[in-house]
Amino acid sequence: MLYGFAKIVMNILMRFKNRYKIIGRENVPKEGALLFAFNHKSNNDPIVAGMTCPRQLNFMAKAELFENKFFGKIISDLGAVPVHRGKGDIGAVKTTFNVLKNGGAMLIFPEGGRVKNGKRKKAKTGIIMIAQKAQVPIVPVLIDGDYKLFSKITVIYGKPVSYEEYYGEKPDLETAQMLADGLMDRVYGLKDNIYSLKDAEV
Repeated sequence: MLYGFAKIVMNILMRFKNRYKIIGRENVPKEGALLFAFNHKSNNDPIVAGMTCPRQLNFMAKAELFENKFFGKIISDLGAVPVHRGKGDIGAVKTTFNVLKNGGAMLIFPEGGRVKNGKRKKAKTGIIMIAQKAQVPIVPVLIDGDYKLFSKITVIYGKPVSYEEYYGEKPDLETAQMLADGLMDRVYGLKDNIYSLKDAEV
């Protein structure tokens, strides 16, 4: 309930600042475990992801934020899942598997940190390893535009990508890197749809 309320509030606030166009939300499966691969250019990206995605998204938050039970309950309802600092990627991966095991959806930025000035970063292989082991598809998503006052932001949801041919086995690092880079190629390639799809939701 809190997630839905927060989504409405953020839609109002963010749409006052920017104009949004959302394309391809029909590509998002309504049920089942999913990974969402977003590009990452701003601290506003997680907010925009949450307010435009038809599924409730989970995201990582440091475990210390959950020490206060009241505040911890609030951010849990908003989709936050705790990750213990010092355990590195292992803690994050375990948390992600728990979300997927329960049929949830997890937001991941495969490039890690924010990408500025249009320059791409080398994708990390973790999302591919998770998708392969958990046997779940990945929905590529592109956030295009900037967050300057009254500027236009376009969010494009692509069709789910499946890696079924790798289920039951562990891809070597070279293959995993190739697949991760290919996934980000799909994400950035979605920009072509801005001009080819007309039935967009504004």
